[in-house]
Amino acid sequence: MSKIKRIGLFPNHNDKSVAFSEQLAKKLEVFGYLIDQNNFDLAIAVGGDGSFLHMVKECSFDEGIYYVGVNTGTLGFVQDIYPNEMDTFIQKLYEDDYKIEDIGTLRTEIITDDDVCEKYSLNEMIIRDSKLGKLQTTILVNEQLLGRFIGDGLLVATSFGSTAQNRSYNGAIVYNELHTLQVTPMGPISSDSYRSISNSIVMPEERIITISPSYENKKILITADGEHEVFENVKAVNNSVKKKIRCLKMTNYDYTRKINEKIL
Repeated sequence: MSKIKRIGLFPNHNDKSVAFSEQLAKKLEVFGYLIDQNNFDLAIAVGGDGSFLHMVKECSFDEGIYYVGVNTGTLGFVQDIYPNEMDTFIQKLYEDDYKIEDIGTLRTEIITDDDVCEKYSLNEMIIRDSKLGKLQTTILVNEQLLGRFIGDGLLVATSFGSTAQNRSYNGAIVYNELHTLQVTPMGPISSDSYRSISNSIVMPEERIITISPSYENKKILITADGEHEVFENVKAVNNSVKKKIRCLKMTNYDYTRKINEKIL
């Protein structure tokens, strides 16, 4: 019998996902699993990639449980299980025939003149000028100057999020096991007057990336996994790998194959 006893199901609001989630619950109960939305060992997202992100956030990035996704959407890069594989998945789960992959998450600390706010992201954090004008910042790594930036914005991605928006701005794809942070410029300006970081830079997990807006950009827009918030009088934005959540994978899961199938 699996060491996992209680399961929480997190379908999106799509009728297909809700119906499949109900079928899944019945199959899991046949194997003796208890469906419990308040106390669970395994959280299962049913839908697309957004469902997985929403589930992890709803679980407050809990490091003590396992996470897995069932793809009833389209691309489903982070949703590893397909509906036609569900019977096999449940059998493997029951037999403890799976592997666990630790995924580093991004902790963003926004320091203002009056307060400190903390946000967690699974994919990325994006910093922009609040009116979407040009953003001018200084970038420090462990308090050492990395460089300066002026342009549309800066994106800080986890390894997990390297295949999300980061890839749209020509950032590198990084294997999940590395737990890196990647700073990717968005629309950098380089001229005789300005010299900006113009390429993605990948850093190991123990680094702290500090982004300090210029005086003209003290009011900034922070986007964490697609959720926006404006902050005023911002002094610094610190980014680091903090929590590591545990994602459940089938034993035949291979990241290289996934990149080939989903991206290349």
